[in-house]
Amino acid sequence: MSRTSHTARTHDLGTFSVRPMDPLADAELVHGWVTHPKAAFWLMQDAKLQDVEREYMAIAAAEHHDAFIGLHNGEPAFLMERYDPAHVELVGLYEPQPGDTGMHFLVAPTDTPLHGFTRAVITAVMEHLFADPATERVVVEPDVRNKAVHALNEAVGFEAEREIQKPEKKALLSFCTRAQFEAAVVREAAAREAAVREAARAGAQASAPADAQGVAI
Repeated sequence: MSRTSHTARTHDLGTFSVRPMDPLADAELVHGWVTHPKAAFWLMQDAKLQDVEREYMAIAAAEHHDAFIGLHNGEPAFLMERYDPAHVELVGLYEPQPGDTGMHFLVAPTDTPLHGFTRAVITAVMEHLFADPATERVVVEPDVRNKAVHALNEAVGFEAEREIQKPEKKALLSFCTRAQFEAAVVREAAAREAAVREAARAGAQASAPADAQGVAI
């Protein structure tokens, strides 16, 4: 699996890109992310710094699994893992197809959240995965209790197939083809354009002259 990053993409909230994670240099940063209370579903709440170093050194050495640091306007903002589900995570739990790529991602905790930021991150992650022409379908297996990520996955084109039992959790096996993701991006762009038009229309009405009863005319 290629570990190179792809060209940065600019979205409404800024520029997103990814780079390969350095398991030693980035361990302290990632340790703070994975042990934060909001990262409970990452299942590393009690990890020590050395645990994070060992985990990501093993991933860096693995043939079918790799990790990346995601950047927002050049600053670390999310963690992304990519894996081959025929060899990692889902072996024996589903029938892999050629072009399947598995994915995990974690947005860094912040005291100043941006509206729509997580949606922008998962969009950037999916763009990175589909930038590889060999990727035809992205596979995810989030915890069945993680309702927020289920909604987020659905928004970018994932369809849930069924629940599966993994050693560490009961998971919702879900898939997103390249075509499904591209259609979701088009829908999101259309929704944004409609919202802008509606806001402009509302602003025009608010500034329009009114009659004696205060009704815009």
